[in-house]
Amino acid sequence: MHLERLITIMEIVAVAGNPVSASEIQKATGLPKPTCYRLIQTLQDHGLIESPSGDGRVMIGERLIRIALLGKSDVDVRRAAAPLLKAAAVRFNETVFLSRFRNSQVEIIHVETPDDPARAFIHPGLGVRPMHACSCSKAIAAFAEPTFQDCIISGSLKAYTEHTKTTEKELRADFARIVERGFADCDQEIDLGIASVAAPISIGNIGAIFSVGAVGPIRRFGSDNRAHIGHDLIDLADRVSGAIQLCNVAEV
Repeated sequence: MHLERLITIMEIVAVAGNPVSASEIQKATGLPKPTCYRLIQTLQDHGLIESPSGDGRVMIGERLIRIALLGKSDVDVRRAAAPLLKAAAVRFNETVFLSRFRNSQVEIIHVETPDDPARAFIHPGLGVRPMHACSCSKAIAAFAEPTFQDCIISGSLKAYTEHTKTTEKELRADFARIVERGFADCDQEIDLGIASVAAPISIGNIGAIFSVGAVGPIRRFGSDNRAHIGHDLIDLADRVSGAIQLCNVAEV
């Protein structure tokens, strides 16, 4: 009975879509006021609901969003993000891709390509990418805990090309630059003639567990263009984050 009441309150908060007051929750549940207020406090204590403005009105908490997100399949994430990625691919006239962090690895899980039939484009493929040599991975790693960065640096840093950063000094400087700019780039670090840029997708206070990037031939992806696209990707990352979180809340 106790668990059922907690779930009922979470459902009411999730369906509301906006912060709701304790009195509104009590009226919707029909629970005695002391019981309802105690259950609301229990949910807040465990981070399942929260009051972002501090006025007592509550909404779904970061912990519950994280639980929902961890259980969300790639299919669900792609469904939420694909329209935004497709629009960006058409706007950039370059390939745009979505990556996901899990099990201490970063994987590309979705790719959208430009519509221009005369345009030659790069397809990055799907699957795991090296943490030290790909923009999609570095965009996430740069904002990770220092201990996780230490694990990357102390691991096997394969040199895919002569441009791959394989020393602690190079990688720490790269991570610092990524944090300062808000996006990462890869200048022929995996394949000669190919460059990419990516921005982290932060989900509330959970952190950067996704990234969105663009890839193309180095003749079109010089440093100036990577910087231009990188700033656009920061804005795109915010919109993708919102789409994913909206999808989570709707399904909680």
